[in-house]
Amino acid sequence: MKAVHFGAGNIGRGFVGLILHEAGYEVVFADVNAELIGHLASADSYRVTEVGPHARDWTVTGFRAIDSAADGEALIAEIATADVVTTAVGPNILRFVAPAIAAGLRARSADIGPVAVMACENAINATDTLRSEIEKALGDETDALDRAVFANTAVDRIVPNQDPAAGLDVTVEDFSEWVVESTPFGDAVPEIPGATFVDDLAPYIERKLFTVNTGHATVAYHGYARGAVSQSDAMAIPEVADEVRQVLEETSALLVAKHGLDEAEQAAYREKNLARFANTALADTVERVGRQPLRKLSREERFVGPAAQLAERGLPHDALVRAMGQALRFDPAGDPQALELQGLLATDTAADLVRRVTGLDDQHPLTADLVAVVDAAQADRRSAPRHRA
Repeated sequence: MKAVHFGAGNIGRGFVGLILHEAGYEVVFADVNAELIGHLASADSYRVTEVGPHARDWTVTGFRAIDSAADGEALIAEIATADVVTTAVGPNILRFVAPAIAAGLRARSADIGPVAVMACENAINATDTLRSEIEKALGDETDALDRAVFANTAVDRIVPNQDPAAGLDVTVEDFSEWVVESTPFGDAVPEIPGATFVDDLAPYIERKLFTVNTGHATVAYHGYARGAVSQSDAMAIPEVADEVRQVLEETSALLVAKHGLDEAEQAAYREKNLARFANTALADTVERVGRQPLRKLSREERFVGPAAQLAERGLPHDALVRAMGQALRFDPAGDPQALELQGLLATDTAADLVRRVTGLDDQHPLTADLVAVVDAAQADRRSAPRHRA
């Protein structure tokens, strides 16, 4: 069995690639980073170190690597004969990998059966997005879509920035979850023991996004505001831990009301994630987790998404609004989106900024709350300009 995986970075090597390797696949990593691909191509193995209460080491072998920018023909040939194609490149990059997958489907023989295509991204229904981009790339040859089965996923593993001296080796947390919708596959579900296949993915996607992603970013923004450097340092600040807990209680109320999740099971899941965020063995920083605040404050993302639904249902969402208020104050020099957001705070009215960044209209029940926190952030900015170098 062979899997082509787009994205040879830390998540690709330390999560998706590891699970595929353990499932018995020959993994072909594809990436535009020529230096990284060169290191992978010349290596016989790399190590994945899981840290936490259930720490262990894994050794990944038998992989290959392709420079997707320089060796397109080889990549197309690999896709044409693959059993599985996965991505971990970021939702905004899917449109750039779609043409290669489209070309691989064109070249694929109908005799070998469809390839399973799964986008493993921190976004809702990312595989649907990828499929749409592949369809665009195929033009009039959309019959080639029949040579693939597209399944959405929900993925979860904290992979912090790595020590440059580690080379290809990756340190990750000892928890991971890869949930895949099973319905598109019918009776031909891929053999991936490390993944969980479910009939209805929607509850799992929102449970993960509104618990893990929302909570993780809440730690970062409240922690940054209080001078914390690492996520675990932030969670050691009682006020931060309390804010995170309140945020997750609000999102849990939404998940229980919307999807009928068992309240006790969701509470246990919430507690598990609070412990993950406090894991001192992970050298994860508030600046890494908080980066790209404009994306994280957009309409369907981890803050506005659940807060808007809670407001529409008349349920409490104050802690989420407070977290968004701290996101407005996130201003590390190395984050272009953070600097762009600071520029908008300096030039836009509060109402204009809310419309531009969140996509909410003026009549939405959440809008007034957000205008108020933007007003407050702008007032703070005028009275005491701040910036962390």
